[in-house]
Amino acid sequence: MTEATSELTCDVLIAGSGAGGLAAAVTAAKCGLDAIVVEKESKFGGTTARSGGVLWVPCNPVSRAAGITDDTAGAARTYLRHEAGNFFDPERVDAFLEQGPRMIDFFTRETAVRFDAVNAFCDYHPDAPGGRAGGRSLLASPFDGRQLGARFKDLASPHREITFVGMMINTSREVQHFFNVTRSLESAAYVAKRLVNHATEVALNGRATRLTNGNALVARLAKSALDAGVRILVAAPVEALTVADGAVRGAVVRTPDGALTINARRGVVLACGGFPHDVVLRAKLFPHDADGTAHLSPQAPGNTGDGLRLASSAGGQIQDDLPNAAAWIPVSKVSYRNGRTGVFPHLIDRYKPGIIAVTRHGRRFVNESNSYHDMGQAMVAACRGEQEVSAWLIADSRAISRYGLGFAKPFPLPLTPHLRSGYLLKGRTPDELAAKSGIDGAGLKRTLDAYNNGARTGNDPEFGRGSTAYNRFLGDPEVKPNPCVAPLERAPFYAVKIVVGDLGTFAGVRTDGKARVLDGARQPIPGLYAVGNDAASMMGGNYPGGGITIGPAMTFGYIAGRHLAGLD
Repeated sequence: MTEATSELTCDVLIAGSGAGGLAAAVTAAKCGLDAIVVEKESKFGGTTARSGGVLWVPCNPVSRAAGITDDTAGAARTYLRHEAGNFFDPERVDAFLEQGPRMIDFFTRETAVRFDAVNAFCDYHPDAPGGRAGGRSLLASPFDGRQLGARFKDLASPHREITFVGMMINTSREVQHFFNVTRSLESAAYVAKRLVNHATEVALNGRATRLTNGNALVARLAKSALDAGVRILVAAPVEALTVADGAVRGAVVRTPDGALTINARRGVVLACGGFPHDVVLRAKLFPHDADGTAHLSPQAPGNTGDGLRLASSAGGQIQDDLPNAAAWIPVSKVSYRNGRTGVFPHLIDRYKPGIIAVTRHGRRFVNESNSYHDMGQAMVAACRGEQEVSAWLIADSRAISRYGLGFAKPFPLPLTPHLRSGYLLKGRTPDELAAKSGIDGAGLKRTLDAYNNGARTGNDPEFGRGSTAYNRFLGDPEVKPNPCVAPLERAPFYAVKIVVGDLGTFAGVRTDGKARVLDGARQPIPGLYAVGNDAASMMGGNYPGGGITIGPAMTFGYIAGRHLAGLD
């Protein structure tokens, strides 16, 4: 087979090479089917390759082996019912809870995929009915990318803004070593070893070969797919589905060598990554992005709603009435000297003591240590009626030296480049910082006075920061009595502007418990499946815990692969 071939035939065609698409391909191939994956971009991996790579799968065997033996599917179902509210989908939730642990077991036994338990990683609302203070999230084990052989060059890179000199930091323990590099000989030695190894890998291979997080997950899935005989084509977007006798029979794919018709005897799986970069859909569904330009997404640039449009062309229905059309996260815009811009997702910094968020009026509006989705919702609500949905993260010199602020890294790395680019603002006093940022100075002063009054004793009377296990998980355990709270009073003061971005879209194609796309009568369309962010989120427009996109994506990819093979 060559790229110039004008027609191919297989059993299953998968559009998209993130976790959901590759999981479907591997499962189908392991069940004896001939599978082809086509990827729109020039590198495979999609948003998964750029992500933290966490999976949320209650009652999974890896966590059980690591000591989590008291979780139950019933408790997880209660939690999901609470989180999804009126959008609770019992068929898909039950399928996920039943098949998720089986999926983890399958990939662990039959493929190159390996997982590490991260039992301390909390549900985002651990005090809600059925919630837990840990034990439901997994992380792909680190992987040597050289095991991909010649295909290593086709693996997408991690998201640049959340790497350090191109290196992804794996697990909260490793992050803590980097934060403690100037305070602990053990941490300094650990970081020095990591940096030397990373530099050596880059010098010898052109990029890091020790892969972690989502990059490791994609590499492990791709290795498993290639070993099982799956063909992965890159720079090959799907242009149209082929339909005959009411069933989807394949697709027309655009390759560098021209149009390629791929006939799929069993069916097509859509796993194109949702629509975070589709301006029209964003303007329609994102409350803060009326003209399609106010939203910054760190997701893979090729995620432009292809899967939703393809499903619609075959009669599939789009669920666009969820309370939130995407998983919101505060992000900041990074400018580089070459004129390029990037998007930094604020996943860690705002949880730390001595960092708060305020609107342009200088007022706090949220518990900054709540989940990114909760904070994104709070930003939208706090800025209702404003010309722009935005806020500022504020830190004093102690906090920024210890933790950094956004893309600005902690001491000993310099802040000067970020001050020069305008990404980071600095004021000798809160009034000077307010004047530079456009924040109301009187409002900021009142906020700091009130916040510091409680923070000096580790309290946050206004928002209860540090009151949940999830809050504390990402705080600083060395700060007592509250790892999330410390006063902001050591000059100078710093600010970074944040806006709303996303970690994936929730609105999407309606599917059933077998991952089949549903038509207007809620009947499955023969031969058409959707997984990952192409499918409407079964979380009901909420974000219950770390990994609620990748966990269901792989589970329903597994379900789709087995169903295509005539199993389950």
